[in-house]
Amino acid sequence: MDSEKTTYKLKGQFICFNGEFIRKSELNISLNNRAFKYGDGVFETIRIIKKEPLFYYEHIKRLSLALELLKIEFSLNFLKTDLKQNIVRLLNANKFFSGARIRITFFRAGEGLYTPTNNKMEYLIEASELENEYYTLNRRGLKIGIYNEVKLTYTEFSNFKTINSLPYVLAGIYKKQNGFDDCILVNNENNLIEGVSSNLFILRNNILYTSGAQSGCVEGIMKNIIIDIALSKSMTVFDEALLTENDLLNADEVFMTNVIIGVQWVLSYKKKRFYNKFSRVLISELNKLV
Repeated sequence: MDSEKTTYKLKGQFICFNGEFIRKSELNISLNNRAFKYGDGVFETIRIIKKEPLFYYEHIKRLSLALELLKIEFSLNFLKTDLKQNIVRLLNANKFFSGARIRITFFRAGEGLYTPTNNKMEYLIEASELENEYYTLNRRGLKIGIYNEVKLTYTEFSNFKTINSLPYVLAGIYKKQNGFDDCILVNNENNLIEGVSSNLFILRNNILYTSGAQSGCVEGIMKNIIIDIALSKSMTVFDEALLTENDLLNADEVFMTNVIIGVQWVLSYKKKRFYNKFSRVLISELNKLV
């Protein structure tokens, strides 16, 4: 019994900082840390099923492009092999043997002001347990709104998950204040772009629409998987769509996607109600992939 109590106390208590496995309470980050001072870094969130990181090499491809753009030094071999091994070791340390969520934050190690003293990479891996091992569809559809107080602008950084995420933070606050389950961000042309932490899809007359990279949205891993599934079903897909509120109001089905949740169907926007038929199909197809 004592060993069971000890295991329970240790469950979920560990993180990995630059390859060292420590308890969360032992993390010591300098005041000169560039992630804290300048948002100088990127992150990836990865879904785990039975200790296996899903779509791992898709994540690594996006991550390597982001690090290259930020001019943070990295080894592709490290990302492909050592990093994955550290993820598995962290899952073991935390006693997470089924569904889990991994967040890896990469940031520049150099001190200095805006100009860093060096471009070496540091990283932090965090793990949290998920309630469901496989993808499940939300029972209650989402109630969504549109957030347009801060608008997204396309840059070379837009398609990556940078740790400078203020528009999404403010959108999250707006969502909470207005009683929404999610809200859609817009760009400078007032096109609907994405949710707070997910890509947006609109289905109408068996045609699937989603925003493209040039709109300013994050190029989600799950977004591309959903497009592949839709194409395999002989559906027409417009993946560079310029979506408007009118498209939302005339949709048959609306859903949000990311690698952690898979697919979440939207029930309502204003007085408009939506179906979830294709969302159910997608959840089934996703679980075949894992």
